Amino acid sequence: MDFITVFILAIGLSMDSFAVSIGCGLIEQKISFRHAAKISFSFAFFQGVFPVLGWYLGTEIKGYVEGLDHWIAFLLLLFLGSKMIYESSKRGESDDVSDIYSLKHIITLSIATSIDALAVGFSYALASTSNIFGGAIIIGAVTFFFAMLGIRIGKDVGDSFGSKVEMLGGIILIGIGLKILIQHTLILV
Repeated sequence: MDFITVFILAIGLSMDSFAVSIGCGLIEQKISFRHAAKISFSFAFFQGVFPVLGWYLGTEIKGYVEGLDHWIAFLLLLFLGSKMIYESSKRGESDDVSDIYSLKHIITLSIATSIDALAVGFSYALASTSNIFGGAIIIGAVTFFFAMLGIRIGKDVGDSFGSKVEMLGGIILIGIGLKILIQHTLILV
């Protein structure tokens, strides 16, 4: 694939990470640049690695993953979004800081938003594309940019939202999960 095609593909793949990053910025108003970079790097890493994994796995298991990828992403995002909504309802009772930025949550979000990239790797294998690594680097770099931008946008917008931003972040995660599920279900019908 040529650079322009891969770049457009990378933008499309990074949109889920972008939306989740907005939610992260909404939740944590005092997020540091270092922490934002850590989250963005995780999103970018998984977005870049999953196409390579998909390429290596090739057509051997394509049928199995293709039928379940949307359910996996939906269930992960539903779980995390519901947890965030629940924690936001308890926020008034306690001043505990949300655990959303723990390594476990960051990796779970990164995987959930990168499952489509696995399918891209499969398509690379089917198209007999040999330069998977160049495409993976572009996908990762574009995702990093959009994740950092999303966190910044969420942080700026969140200043005016007040105490309900964690609930909004949870709703965003569930909405992304539903979008993935609906898109894949309608395509499979």
